[in-house]
Amino acid sequence: MSRSARLFLVLGALIAALGVILSAYVAHAPGLNGGGMVQTALAQQQFHALGLLVVGLGLDRLGRSRWLIASGWLMVLGVVLFSLNILARALFGFDALRALVPWGGTAFILGWLAMAAGVLSARHDLAPSRGSDR
Repeated sequence: MSRSARLFLVLGALIAALGVILSAYVAHAPGLNGGGMVQTALAQQQFHALGLLVVGLGLDRLGRSRWLIASGWLMVLGVVLFSLNILARALFGFDALRALVPWGGTAFILGWLAMAAGVLSARHDLAPSRGSDR
């Protein structure tokens, strides 16, 4: 497995774990009103953690792809600018980077488009291997 594939699999797993931890904290913190924005931030974080796992598996299956690597980094950027920014505002009152939240959403969208481009530009046969007749 390549280092890039391993990196995005690890990042996806860590971001997913952080999402579960933060979800539990928000749900159980006394006097903390998470609100819809926090739930949206956590849902997007979890969804894009899975996206990072797909990027890692894609890199492992398809080989090195600049598009897939860009997809992974765009998803990480989206988590930081969108999800973690909203959570920092809700949990700690840190509001200095509020204007970057839409850029995080844009990074998410571009990440998925880069993934599509990476899959479409792959030179590997996507047919199942190891004697499968599908």
